[in-house]
Amino acid sequence: MTLTLNHFSIRTTDLESTREFYEAALGVTVGPRPNFPFPGLWLYNGSHDDMSNAMVHVIGIDPNDPEGLKQYLGDRDVASLKGSGAVDHIAMFATGLKQKLALLSKLGIAVRERTVPSIGLHQLFLDDPNGVVIELNYPAAEKASLEASH
Repeated sequence: MTLTLNHFSIRTTDLESTREFYEAALGVTVGPRPNFPFPGLWLYNGSHDDMSNAMVHVIGIDPNDPEGLKQYLGDRDVASLKGSGAVDHIAMFATGLKQKLALLSKLGIAVRERTVPSIGLHQLFLDDPNGVVIELNYPAAEKASLEASH
């Protein structure tokens, strides 16, 4: 059996800030989304022609008309939507550490860093506007190269 991650979904009352964060911090772009009975966005990593590139599904909560969302995905208390809940973080492999650190600094996004030498990873942890923790995993050699150049 083959198993790959298709996407992750975030429920939010602030669709715009969530979109801005993922577009700016991760470089994903808004693309086609089915006409669901609730607001939302699909953010793509790559071509919009391939639905499997829609890696972030943002589920908007319309406080004035929550019925479409309730009927489609079920109801959740808005107060419970802060942070990652039982999911600790969402992790992705990446390259281009130097450029990403410069971008996140320019955007004013706080980053927590650590290197795990035994598996050759340098990790960045950042929080989206909803408190969801995003982990970006870079080859540790990229961090070593940055340190050597300073």
